[in-house]
Amino acid sequence: MTKPLLPVRTVIMGAAGRDFHNFNQVFRDDRTTRVVAFTTTQIPLTTARRYPSILAGEQYPEGIPIEDESLLETLCREYHVQQVIFAYSDVPHAHVMHQAARVQSLGADFVLLGPERTSLKSTLPVIAVSAVRTGCGKSPVARCISRQLKNRHLRCAVLRHPMPYGDLERQIVQRFEREADLDTQHCTIEEREEYAPHIAAGNIVYAGIDYAHILQRAEQESDLILWEGGNNDFPFIQPDLHIVLADALRPGDELTYYPGESVLRTADVAIIAKANAAPEAHIETVRNNIRTCCPNIPIVLGHSTVSVEHPERIRGQRILVIEDGPSVTHGGLPHGAGYAAAMAAGAADIVDPRPFAAPSIRQIYAQYPHIGPVLPAIGYDKQQCRDLAETIQRSDVDVIVSATPVDLTKTVGLSKPVARVRYEYEDASRPGLRQILDDFLSNRLKVNH
Repeated sequence: MTKPLLPVRTVIMGAAGRDFHNFNQVFRDDRTTRVVAFTTTQIPLTTARRYPSILAGEQYPEGIPIEDESLLETLCREYHVQQVIFAYSDVPHAHVMHQAARVQSLGADFVLLGPERTSLKSTLPVIAVSAVRTGCGKSPVARCISRQLKNRHLRCAVLRHPMPYGDLERQIVQRFEREADLDTQHCTIEEREEYAPHIAAGNIVYAGIDYAHILQRAEQESDLILWEGGNNDFPFIQPDLHIVLADALRPGDELTYYPGESVLRTADVAIIAKANAAPEAHIETVRNNIRTCCPNIPIVLGHSTVSVEHPERIRGQRILVIEDGPSVTHGGLPHGAGYAAAMAAGAADIVDPRPFAAPSIRQIYAQYPHIGPVLPAIGYDKQQCRDLAETIQRSDVDVIVSATPVDLTKTVGLSKPVARVRYEYEDASRPGLRQILDDFLSNRLKVNH
């Protein structure tokens, strides 16, 4: 049998995040592998770019092309590709195997890299917050943990899963301490949704592309690293305490999505989130599924407590509900906290935004037909922000209920009255997350309660 010629010609399938990290960690300095292209999906406006040479390294003086995933077969044939690395998240198990079939039908290997090869090791203790699906509530849990760390006078750096949707050369290492940093670094609405609440809570947030450098810088001003994941991906940093959320409103998803099930199987603690909004039968299904994967870990019930600014504006009115984007797009939720809050506050009518949608927003509804009568806060570039603003302005409503963490009055401008919705995490069982974190800090850092 003839051995394959080196270097092994490789394509990395991704969505502008995990794919770049896997390349940096595993392939950038590997002379036995030649990455000929990245492909991208899920996130709009990441095609027609190149992974720049400053990030790609000396083996790639011209960088690496980033192409749409629809071109996978063409790329494999053109470059005689020998292996394809699958490197994006929050997709059904069947979707992964469909991609494997596309690749293997061309004779190439289909590869999934695990955390052993891709995770960085910190010199500091690491707490990681992950989930089995997008939209389980990682951010409220991470904020809850950060408050507890502050109460113990611990300096905590929050490392966020990457969202490099702009100029990649300017996003190698990003540090956010003040709200003005979001403007300086031209953050999208999606980035602001994740970073702004942490900044408001007094946390320093790191993100970007090269996580070896990001981690090194964060370690210089921290006592502990708090990793807040994206989608349902593995942590990029090897955790000492791994907290994984499952969603009581989506029972069964914890066993049917990639890499969510794999992530769950690495958990030290599982949280069944949104238990206050789900039937007991759903909670029991999720609990039994967690026990199947992880028979010996603690399971915590968590509530998502929703608060509304100016609830009096909602009662009896025609309402446009704006939800956080990822949860109701590739996260698969028909609606979120905004819809629930509007209904609870006595809205006369939840108005479907589809008839008023501007072109790029119409494309989102076509791509994700499961979305209910709500408007995802989508704004990956200036045009989408303009289309979002136009859709809001066109909508025949009295009041806007906004459940995105971003203050849209500042980012896109709102001419109608707004009722903002916020949601936070609370323990609903004992021992809860607070006690588990206290025990971890006592044992790992010798911190008194």
